[in-house]
Amino acid sequence: MAGERLHRPVLVLNASYEPINICAARRAIVLVLKGIATAEELSHVVIRSALKSVSLPSVIRLVGYRRIPHQTRPLSRKNILLRDRFTCQYCQKTLPSTELTLDHVIPRSRSGESAWENLVACCHACNNRKGSRTPEEAGMRLSRQPRPFSLHTSRHLMRLVGRGDEQWKKYLFY
Repeated sequence: MAGERLHRPVLVLNASYEPINICAARRAIVLVLKGIATAEELSHVVIRSALKSVSLPSVIRLVGYRRIPHQTRPLSRKNILLRDRFTCQYCQKTLPSTELTLDHVIPRSRSGESAWENLVACCHACNNRKGSRTPEEAGMRLSRQPRPFSLHTSRHLMRLVGRGDEQWKKYLFY
């Protein structure tokens, strides 16, 4: 139970109040206790130790400004699934990560690369149906062309994660 609380998402703001990341509550508490960040918004969740009770932050702000370089994310299964919002790009079903695969739009057997622009989230049924053909050859259509993970994608994901948290809205410019 307490472990789940420590994995809750916390919005991280730069010193300028610009949203820059999402971290787990455990990491947010460490940053606040080390004086690297301050809690801007507290959640209703409290964790307790033998000597102390602490309200988990919902939003933290870094004390010092951090220059954020052009945000790139490594190409990984997790990041492809995040970019595609855990949704099959052929049939539009949203599924848990265990029920999704990665599909090479241009199959590897045809020199298709493992790159942001050639990988999409795909359910097992659609992946089997497509096989080693292109979407056109299989009579299938991508819901949208795959693109690299960008700052826009990152901000959009912050909005999706924070949709249920009213405290995030004023920082994410809905």
